[in-house]
Amino acid sequence: MESNSGGNGKAIASLVLGIVGLVCVFFGYGALIGIILSIIGIVLGTSAKKVQPSGMATAGIVCSIVALALCAVSFIACVACVGALGSLGS
Repeated sequence: MESNSGGNGKAIASLVLGIVGLVCVFFGYGALIGIILSIIGIVLGTSAKKVQPSGMATAGIVCSIVALALCAVSFIACVACVGALGSLGS
């Protein structure tokens, strides 16, 4: 019974971290925090799926992967824009 609640808790945490990672996409350098949260969400979702396969764990993994991809693109774009603006000033 304990393993079921542990797996379910990890699945919920994975889903929450994926959603928070998606929200971090819109905050420029906050995307770096989203990258970290998304990686933790993927690890927790994978762990939960091994303990107790469920749709919640799968949703957490998928949401975290999407958040990781979007945060990485957003962070790279933000760094590129700051670099381009820095080169205009000199």
